[in-house]
Amino acid sequence: MIKPLNTETWDAYEKLIIKHHGVWGGCWCLSFHDKPKERERSYEANRIYKKSLVENNSTHAALVFHDEECIGWCQYGQPAELPNIYHKKEVEAKNPLPDYRITCIFVDRDYRNQGISSLALNGALDLIKQNGGGIVESYPQDTQGKTYTSSFLYNSTRQIFERAGFEYIDTKGKNHCIMRIKL
Repeated sequence: MIKPLNTETWDAYEKLIIKHHGVWGGCWCLSFHDKPKERERSYEANRIYKKSLVENNSTHAALVFHDEECIGWCQYGQPAELPNIYHKKEVEAKNPLPDYRITCIFVDRDYRNQGISSLALNGALDLIKQNGGGIVESYPQDTQGKTYTSSFLYNSTRQIFERAGFEYIDTKGKNHCIMRIKL
């Protein structure tokens, strides 16, 4: 089941992040958000800041649930909400700004390799459609057939995006690519 990240789903989302020690070094899925320069950068400060973004409807994600347990998510948002992408100048020089970006897909370690990334991605696309759709851009890992541990794939793989109907646009940095879909 897919549910949007909001104050009603926060506790389940928070529980998953705590289980994974804040995810990627205590990030709390904030890396792509704009953050005030004076903001403290610690595990607890990140938790509080992420919760404030949820309370202000300034962060979006499609959460995947198994019963009442959140087991994964796909973060999405408009470029103003998620401005901190890697290789930003390169990406924005090549393409007009999209209506939405997908920046992060995370799956509970106990549920990996079971198709949860695809469920999360498709859930995000459905939520974006409900908000009017538009051009959606993402930057998955282009594994080129090589095997990677899933813990390093912060935005999944090109293959998952291709199966969801995204079109390959160009390379991005060393191992990622730019992909788009119009909803």
